[in-house]
Amino acid sequence: MIPDKVPQEDVYHAPQDLVKGAHVPNFEKYKELYLKSIQSPEEFWGDIAKDFFWKTKHTGKFLDYNFDVTKGNIYIQCMEGATTNICYNALDWNIHQRNLGDKVAFYWEGNEPGDELKVTYRELLHQVCKFANVLKSVGVRKGDRVSIYMPMVVELVVAMLACARIGAVHSIVFAGFSAESLFERIMDSQCSLLITADGFYRGDKLISLKLIADDALQRCRDKGVPVEKCIMLKHLSKEQPDSPAASPSPPAKRPCPDLQVPWNPEVDLCWHTLVDGASEECEPEWCASEDPLFILYTSGSTGKPKGVLHTVSGYMLYAATTFKLVFDYQPDDVYWCTADIGWITGHSYITYGPLTNGATSVLFEGLPTYPDMSRMWEIVDKYQVTKFYTAPTAIRLLMKYGSAPVQKFRRDSLKVLGTVGEPINPEAWQWYYSVVGEKKCPVVDTFWQTETGGHVLTPLPAATPMKPGSATFPFFGVVPAILNESGEELEGPSEGYLVFKQPWPGIMRTVYGNHQRFEATYFQKFPGYYVTGDGCRRDQDGYFWITGRIDDMLNVSGHLLSTAEVESALVEHPAVSEAAVVGRPHPVKGESLYCFVTLIDGVAYSTTLETELKQQVREKIGAIATPDYMQNAPGLPKTRSGKIMRRVLRKIARNERDLGDVSTLADSSVIDQLFNNRCPTAV
Repeated sequence: MIPDKVPQEDVYHAPQDLVKGAHVPNFEKYKELYLKSIQSPEEFWGDIAKDFFWKTKHTGKFLDYNFDVTKGNIYIQCMEGATTNICYNALDWNIHQRNLGDKVAFYWEGNEPGDELKVTYRELLHQVCKFANVLKSVGVRKGDRVSIYMPMVVELVVAMLACARIGAVHSIVFAGFSAESLFERIMDSQCSLLITADGFYRGDKLISLKLIADDALQRCRDKGVPVEKCIMLKHLSKEQPDSPAASPSPPAKRPCPDLQVPWNPEVDLCWHTLVDGASEECEPEWCASEDPLFILYTSGSTGKPKGVLHTVSGYMLYAATTFKLVFDYQPDDVYWCTADIGWITGHSYITYGPLTNGATSVLFEGLPTYPDMSRMWEIVDKYQVTKFYTAPTAIRLLMKYGSAPVQKFRRDSLKVLGTVGEPINPEAWQWYYSVVGEKKCPVVDTFWQTETGGHVLTPLPAATPMKPGSATFPFFGVVPAILNESGEELEGPSEGYLVFKQPWPGIMRTVYGNHQRFEATYFQKFPGYYVTGDGCRRDQDGYFWITGRIDDMLNVSGHLLSTAEVESALVEHPAVSEAAVVGRPHPVKGESLYCFVTLIDGVAYSTTLETELKQQVREKIGAIATPDYMQNAPGLPKTRSGKIMRRVLRKIARNERDLGDVSTLADSSVIDQLFNNRCPTAV
């Protein structure tokens, strides 16, 4: 599976100063460790587990599982008999065993420049213990579900770690989601407590979070399932009359004294009042390996979100190990992941992965473009960030404004760059590598999912020669395969369904409350394999390339085409900053390609440009992929987290005005503009 040799041409190598001292310094070492991880997983992961605290050691098989639905229920179990606590490993163990109490855990950078906070490991432990005691005082016990709906503040980390400390199961809901989305997730996970904040600014926009939370709680009451208590953090508003003047973490420097915060004394509790006087000591709840740690909801093909369930020990080992090796974490690093903790990236690579390694991280509340396009690079210089992890969406957005905003700042502290969330097109990769990293920082293009818990296909910065746009090779313990529609494994250069043949410690265990859906979604199509739902191509050198979701594949005249591949071809044109491709019914071909393109500032759309773009796709992929329709799209419909809503684009391509639920749309004004700009030949 792993090639004996990797190509030396048309690949990018790490600089020698990064190779020195790297955890995995070369490809030969990667191959040696990879073989050990799949042939002797007990030994491989057992060595890693020695770096963590276990109240009791595991006594059974390290990994026990069944991936074949024809042989009974699907299950995955890791480290049977072991007990531990992930919060204890993230905080107490670092303080007492590694002497990191005075080390900075987080530099918090607020929405406004100059709005900042520094929290050490010891200070974080004290805050977590105080809030864990608060949770117990309001009746939360081991196994209870707690919903968290907060902005990117230190208290969000405190809340999730406090849940983990007492064995409660946190369900974090992205603070950009609507009341309906929050309500659905509270109902599905049967949460008895909601933790939220008064509000926050996202750029210039005020988000009145408590109003949205109250709307969701009223919907719960209307369904006869009231949430007993709601704890609110004052982040922007005036102090409540019953609140102390001081708080463990000061509110943002941009207060909003006129923010109206509804208050129901029968339900609402003030965070600051509760923690004032709470004890800074809280004995952790020792949890079995397969006890649930958190539920995180992800989109489902049926439209109903799936509650992905992760458990304690396996997730802890995997998040910690992937963080350490994929970013080649070193003790003097300052690491910054720009994701929101409301997504799995924030769970694994802002909270649990970095903290279990004793890392110092930047926690960012704001936007990459506020108050200007240089904000991210200003923060990199301010905190001397060494390892930087962001989304291709953000990279393409910043590309649109050229290199000048980047080059206003030195960025000479950077050593490793990373991407997450979607396949990165080669042009964006090159810009990121050349402009942001100045050709001295490896780019780790990580493929993984909410369901996988951590990276499954990824370069290692010192060891893997990089190909722009490729997720390269599997992480340790991960055994990928490519299947055709008949379920046959394809060897050598090939393209088809990406699946995995055996589990790794961090893989999800079930869909909360619906194990049948878990089996049907991930294991039924190809018994014996975990099915990612993504298409994949393996090239002649053994490198893996993610081609996009299988449901984003188009069947044009009997040929499967990846929308991601067409989008990448379009974005390679110097006039295009972003592209989105959807299918439109065609009476002869079955489906035709309808392309939306966003142009670089200052470039005018023209028939000449349209011809060039169609020709570029034809040249890059082949005549079968030539777009039928091309539309100028000054803006694309995106969620607040930056994901393109292709469902909406498919409706626009078909000129269907019934768009369904668009409550998560960040900017609704783009809809009318897109309908007005529709390709005139697409009747």
